[in-house]
Amino acid sequence: MIIRCRDKVLDSGPGTLIMGILNVTPDSFSDGAVNIDPEMAVAHALDMLANGADIIDVGGESTRPGAVDISADEEISRVIPVINRLRDKNQDCVISIDTRRSETASEAVMAGVDIINDISALSYSSDMSKIAAETGAGVVLMHMRGCPENMQSPNHLKYDNLLEEIFRFLKGAAKKAVSSGIKKDRVILDPGIGFSKDVSQNLEIVANIDCFKTLGFPLLAGPSRKSFIGKLLGIEQPEARGWGTAGVSAYMALNGLDILRVHDVKEIGQVLKVISCCMASRHREGKLS
Repeated sequence: MIIRCRDKVLDSGPGTLIMGILNVTPDSFSDGAVNIDPEMAVAHALDMLANGADIIDVGGESTRPGAVDISADEEISRVIPVINRLRDKNQDCVISIDTRRSETASEAVMAGVDIINDISALSYSSDMSKIAAETGAGVVLMHMRGCPENMQSPNHLKYDNLLEEIFRFLKGAAKKAVSSGIKKDRVILDPGIGFSKDVSQNLEIVANIDCFKTLGFPLLAGPSRKSFIGKLLGIEQPEARGWGTAGVSAYMALNGLDILRVHDVKEIGQVLKVISCCMASRHREGKLS
């Protein structure tokens, strides 16, 4: 899959790209307040790049279950200093902004962001599509019901056919994005692991991740340290869910996932490298005697 985002090009080729998570929030579920200082945040971003991250995803609003809205001004004040510093340090890296607000996206793109990662699939802000189309930014369109504050409520967890409903949603979101002027090769789809899904539903998405490839767009997923992994393993602390994240990541990488959004870039990068080496060896010519 070739992904174009402003003047940059990403190619997942036969492997899986890594999107490193850079939360600059005081209240994210796993790493809240860790990177709240811009200098520390940029240092962490540069470390992720050095360890193999293909994209740095900067987020200024927690979207954990139960999280409440913040203002665009607050979000902008958190992310723009980080984006400016990171772009000054590295002109070539691909940066995405994790936001559903057009005001934040506009400021971020002007500061050097290449991709708009919108959990609302461009539906929260009416002019988000226009910003993406006019700037040539890539867009990530994610499936979610409701908003972070209420997405895990019982009514949002009821599906007649989970995979089919997510498939239809993503297909419609992509069609709407393209019809609004966003070029097809700039659209990335995300089934929304952890967003309005329970443990069994998240597992169903992971187990059938390849079915979304037939939509014809690059596919991104963010399983990193999510609560369903914690519940499966009986691990309460998010930062202790690295091995579980590695297992889920490996499974999806082997089944065609194009981009993994993760906290632990170095470790997941090693997992992906070993998978890539194994797959390369598997396809070498030769016979057993």
